[in-house]
Amino acid sequence: MKPRIVFVFLAFVSVVTASAQNQQNPRALKRTQRSFTVVEASIPEMQAAMRTGRVTSRELVLQYLTRIALYEDKLHAAITVNPNALKEAEALDRERAQGRIRGPLHGIPIALKDNIQTTNMPTTGGALTFDGFTPPYEATLTTNLRRAGAVIIAKTSMTELANWVAGPPTPMPGNYSAIAGYGMNPYDPRRDPREGSFDGRPALAAGGSSSGIGTAANFWAANVGTETSGSILNPANQNMLAAIKPTVGRISRYGIIPITADQDTPGPLAKSVTDAAMLLGVMEGDAPDPNDRATGACKPPPRHDYRRFLKQNGLKGARIGIPRAFYYDEVVPPGTIIAGGGLKPAQKIVMDEAIEILKKLGAIIVDPADIPSVTSTDPQSNLLLWSMCSGDQNAKGKDENCSIVLKYGMKRDFNNWLQTLGPAAPVKSLTDLRQFNLAHQPAGAIKYGQSQLDISDEMDVDADRARYEADRAKDIALAATQGIDAALKENHLDALVFPGATGAAIAAKPGYPTVIVPFGMVPNESTPPFPDGFDAKPAPFGVSFTGSACSEPRLIELAYALEHATKRRIPPPSFP
Repeated sequence: MKPRIVFVFLAFVSVVTASAQNQQNPRALKRTQRSFTVVEASIPEMQAAMRTGRVTSRELVLQYLTRIALYEDKLHAAITVNPNALKEAEALDRERAQGRIRGPLHGIPIALKDNIQTTNMPTTGGALTFDGFTPPYEATLTTNLRRAGAVIIAKTSMTELANWVAGPPTPMPGNYSAIAGYGMNPYDPRRDPREGSFDGRPALAAGGSSSGIGTAANFWAANVGTETSGSILNPANQNMLAAIKPTVGRISRYGIIPITADQDTPGPLAKSVTDAAMLLGVMEGDAPDPNDRATGACKPPPRHDYRRFLKQNGLKGARIGIPRAFYYDEVVPPGTIIAGGGLKPAQKIVMDEAIEILKKLGAIIVDPADIPSVTSTDPQSNLLLWSMCSGDQNAKGKDENCSIVLKYGMKRDFNNWLQTLGPAAPVKSLTDLRQFNLAHQPAGAIKYGQSQLDISDEMDVDADRARYEADRAKDIALAATQGIDAALKENHLDALVFPGATGAAIAAKPGYPTVIVPFGMVPNESTPPFPDGFDAKPAPFGVSFTGSACSEPRLIELAYALEHATKRRIPPPSFP
């Protein structure tokens, strides 16, 4: 039996056991029959209901476990469900009854991406070599969440090892792993019927490498993902969620399976900016983490409370830039003849409406506010001609015109992370992992190959350091100094607004923050097209606010004001 099915069965057993207990306890049964439901409930609503006695943490967990038992087999949102979630919730209920409230997440069920270490559940990264592996220590952010009273109800599905396994020529689909298979988008949870991609993947991409599936389908209140380049923003966009991709270093990465410390960061995905802001403050912790030297780069707000930035008038007087070139309109990079970028007609309609609403809410729109490195006529200083090295097409000897930062960082940081596991580590190096995968192909490892791991493992951390440092400097120059920073400074902007998650890659290189909010739906127009008779459902489409380092407070103000004025989130209709 597959691990995912085992854990769903455990969840179902928990539900049945709890129901039996309620039948023996009329008072408990009366409580569970009250009108409160977790479906689309916000964290403040849950807290208010617990505070007034309408619901308990145990009952919240029970409702979520029921939904997991009902729908998990269709969605594959979880790799592991916590079999002790009810007991943990009961303990938190007892604390509440005694007058002890740990923090804003007391009793709230939260899920973690399965590359974030927990010591009461396995941490697999979706990779077979870590199947069933329970690490010897938990991630700092896991500790912070528990101290604030969160119930870690599950570990979410994810793209295996944060999508640094298989690149070109056979890239791994988003939200696929050898352990959990394919995560399905709750807005259209059907398999892709096209002949070239009929391997089980969803017809509507669920995003990756983090997952927003369970939060969108109300399996838990919110979840924590990680991003190196788009892995929080993409699933938030695809699952109609709000999310905060923080400045790199605002939240500790200690105890998280890495790609590269240059760009990795955890961040919250939720059904609202309010919920995401509450998670952000808790995840940040009370002090910089001595195990992650990057922490402490940003000054936290008083008491780490980001709710003070939830302002309905947050857009009034704000200067918002529209980076038209490439992100809205097609661009032909210098020295080339093929246009790239730009929005499809339906996406353009959505963004035109968003911009008009921003104006009505008092924002000063600067349009265009193009990014200088995107419009540069010098091929050596044009961001569009400087990509991330990916797949076997960018192995050594074929990587002169791309950045080696990620493939170098994976060799350096993954091996360092393995050392922190001590003798418990299932493999001792990236080389060991690749060899394990080759030996276990019949068991389902590396269905799409491992070209990303291959090009990382050929890196020499000492001999290639100079090249890495040069590429890292160019990344920062094009994405920040001549990129986001220049556009913000030249136009005196508070933020840039990107369609969907299209600004993720440029913000990821310097580690800049972005807040995304749900806004609209667009047709799922795939290439090649779906066969006749297949009624593809619409895809969610969000609006992103991006700023410079440590600008999360201002971005939260802007995003919340748009969200509050529009309230565009629509829950998945197939999962009531």
